Amino acid sequence: VQLQASGGGSVEAGGSLRLSCAASVRTFSMYNMAWFRQAPGKEREFVSAVRWTGGRTYYSDSVKGRFTISRDNAKNTVTLQMNSLKPEDTGVYYCAAVRILSTSSDVDTNSNAWPHWGQGTLVTVSS
Repeated sequence: VQLQASGGGSVEAGGSLRLSCAASVRTFSMYNMAWFRQAPGKEREFVSAVRWTGGRTYYSDSVKGRFTISRDNAKNTVTLQMNSLKPEDTGVYYCAAVRILSTSSDVDTNSNAWPHWGQGTLVTVSS
């Protein structure tokens, strides 16, 4: 599985960015997808995830109500729409994937549970 993240950049607080992740895998629809981020000097943290069907989404408390994750299984892409950005949203954002073991596979927000990672895209939010 190869993941290519894009869409990062620099914005002022209150602005918006849209991140995209393109997956090179034949069975994209069999993967749960997620976004994590890592701020300078901090550990990587969970941001958001979407189940393989796209029918259920997950958000960290810090981004709930501001970020929206979605996926297009026909295009092998997952998108993170980030609105009302804050300086504390600054960091490198990583796209991650894990193949489901069964149709009832839930999402694990621990980064160790995600074996496939993209290269990261930098988001900088200035105050």
